[in-house]
Amino acid sequence: MTINPSTVVVALSGGLDSSYAAACLVKLGWRVHGLHLLLPATLEVREFRREAVIAAAARLDIPVRFLDLTETFTERVVAPFVDGYLRGFTPNPCVVCNEEIKFPALCGYADEEGVDFVATGHYARLERKAGLEVSLLRGSDPGKDQSYFLHRVEPGHLRRCLFPVGAMTKAHCKREAAALGLPAASLPESREICFVDEDDYRVLVEGRGHEAGSSSNGVFVTESGEVLGTHRGIHRFTIGQRHGMGIASARPYYVKTLRPERGEVVVGRKEEICSREVHVSGFKWLRRAGD
Repeated sequence: MTINPSTVVVALSGGLDSSYAAACLVKLGWRVHGLHLLLPATLEVREFRREAVIAAAARLDIPVRFLDLTETFTERVVAPFVDGYLRGFTPNPCVVCNEEIKFPALCGYADEEGVDFVATGHYARLERKAGLEVSLLRGSDPGKDQSYFLHRVEPGHLRRCLFPVGAMTKAHCKREAAALGLPAASLPESREICFVDEDDYRVLVEGRGHEAGSSSNGVFVTESGEVLGTHRGIHRFTIGQRHGMGIASARPYYVKTLRPERGEVVVGRKEEICSREVHVSGFKWLRRAGD
């Protein structure tokens, strides 16, 4: 299904992927409007992102607006992120952000402006069929696929989406962005969690957990109950983790289970950590049952 160019709202982070996505749409004849979402960060980081967005918009000669979602983001993404770690889970804030923040805000702004389409710089693809059916596919670059970040986005939002770089490789985007003179082409790739200072989520979790009165200390134990040592909080560990436990042993231990109610990190040998069962909830289906 081919979509003819019209007007589109592009989420601009200030980074390479979103900047080049906007550039691709401009080149294809779309009337592009940029939207930058202001999220929790230090003043220095927020200003850096703001200047990067303004520079990209100026280079592409497109308008850009800023939308402050700091409070909503803190409530719906940061707080559950901290709570998840304290309860023994390993949260993925990008999945929550896309479902709860980014795409609702992007589509909401587009509605206010009377614009039908929105776009981001995600490395993912969409397959459109007759009617309203849309399938979410992996990005063509296997090393950059971000479709899993989008699996909880509402189908109604996905139907309005364009992913201009989804069929491209990261190397291609970087090369072409440099050729276009986009400022973001010279920036190093960002890998940290966008709202975590100094790339250390533990500081955030411990600070907010302490404010909530959460306890942190606990012990490493085996399934048989043998205590192997102490730790400073289960939020520092994830299932399958091998390093960073400080347990002296001839063979390495791996994290097998987290018991937040007891403050226990259960560890085992490599052959002990596999399982034939998984407990899951909160499914989100893109297709209706029976399709």
